[in-house]
Amino acid sequence: MASEMESNDAEYVALGGESSVPKLDNHRTQKVSIIPLMFLIFYEVSGGPFGVEDTVRAAGPLLALFGFLVFPFIWSVPEALITAEMGTMFPENGGYVVWVSSALGPYWGFQLGWMKWLSGVIDNALYPVLFLDYLKSAIPALEGGFPRLIAVLVLVLVLTYMNFRGLTIVGWAAILLGVFSLLPFMVMGVIAIPRIKPARWLIVDLDKVNWGLYLNTLFWNLNYWDSISTLAGEVDNPGRTLPRALFYAVLLVVFGYFFPLLVGTGAIPVNRELWSDGYFSEVARVIGGVWLRTWVQAASALSNMGMFVAEMSSDSFQLLGMAERGMLPEFFAKRSRYGTPLVGILFSASGVVLLSWLSFQEIVAAENFLYCFGMLMELVAFVKLRMKFPSASRPYKVPVGKMGAILMCVPPALLIFVVLALASFKVFILSISAVIIGLVLCPCLKYMEQKRWFRFSVNPDLPDLHAI
Repeated sequence: MASEMESNDAEYVALGGESSVPKLDNHRTQKVSIIPLMFLIFYEVSGGPFGVEDTVRAAGPLLALFGFLVFPFIWSVPEALITAEMGTMFPENGGYVVWVSSALGPYWGFQLGWMKWLSGVIDNALYPVLFLDYLKSAIPALEGGFPRLIAVLVLVLVLTYMNFRGLTIVGWAAILLGVFSLLPFMVMGVIAIPRIKPARWLIVDLDKVNWGLYLNTLFWNLNYWDSISTLAGEVDNPGRTLPRALFYAVLLVVFGYFFPLLVGTGAIPVNRELWSDGYFSEVARVIGGVWLRTWVQAASALSNMGMFVAEMSSDSFQLLGMAERGMLPEFFAKRSRYGTPLVGILFSASGVVLLSWLSFQEIVAAENFLYCFGMLMELVAFVKLRMKFPSASRPYKVPVGKMGAILMCVPPALLIFVVLALASFKVFILSISAVIIGLVLCPCLKYMEQKRWFRFSVNPDLPDLHAI
């Protein structure tokens, strides 16, 4: 991923070859450097091993470990490579929406933006659920009812305010939270060495594998690499910084999943029924005692904070980027005095509150379904731009030719169809309904623009995506 990079500080070239220098810096705070960006990606995708327990419950230790070693090569690496190339080709907020708009037209770019924003908000609704699942063993009142509702609202308000205060603060907070979240598992690994029995890693029963839960959990824990592209306009020297940050984040994410699973399944007898959300805190108690369980619970709480603010940053800047391209009303492009997209943050936070009543499994399945639709369009856009504009400026280019680009997209495309096929009827109906809303919403917004109910405008400092 570090090959074929060129310096690309602020300037990039439209597909027609005309150079354009976006002049938006007067609205922005300090741009994000490589280390904060790497941890923002880490939290967009992972945040640590919290939430991977269901892979053991669904398929046993061997397939869980195998999945987190092999699945990244089928999905994570291709998605990260495509994000590196497309994100540096179009280094502006809006990310994948801009790629698809350039390749397939603004209508389909809007559809992608709707589906990815909605899946991101659904995904973000999961983090208060995970946060409270880890704490409910210590505070039983948080298991349900009014106390849980109040806890969700307080969490959303506090973390939304952090997003409002600026992306630089979010990035550096992600570093601190990331170190704190992974450290207890390193300690657990050292303490667990005398307990580990490698034979436990080989346990598998193919007749009792819940393939739907297994694949959905793997997919949820290893996707969203493209989300960081919606922050490309906030990155310092994106042509170099974005690909490098993605490369290091892939290594960090895979290690952050595989090592804790290796320790947890090897150090204690495996009872698959116990491996569900929050079970790593119990593993920590068995291995190290109450103090280690408390540390893991605290790490989980902070990790979910990190994932929430990273996801909300991506979702809200995506709306800002769409507004700068004229796909949403102009007020979505307005920034606070901290350079943050205030309206986008408020919309994203409202969606999280409305969806936080869903269960863990329903949230994962629903956001995976919508995410799959969006990713199919991204894969098509990647290949089409390679075919149609082979000489367009690409500060980072995946070192494969046209046929290589097509072949690279085949495994993730096949996986997408498998995930879609395994969705329940309820998830299918809800997701298709959401897609239909997007198909109708785009012409409705165009009608509002014609009637001048809302003001729409395209930022003149951005390049023409359709100039040939």
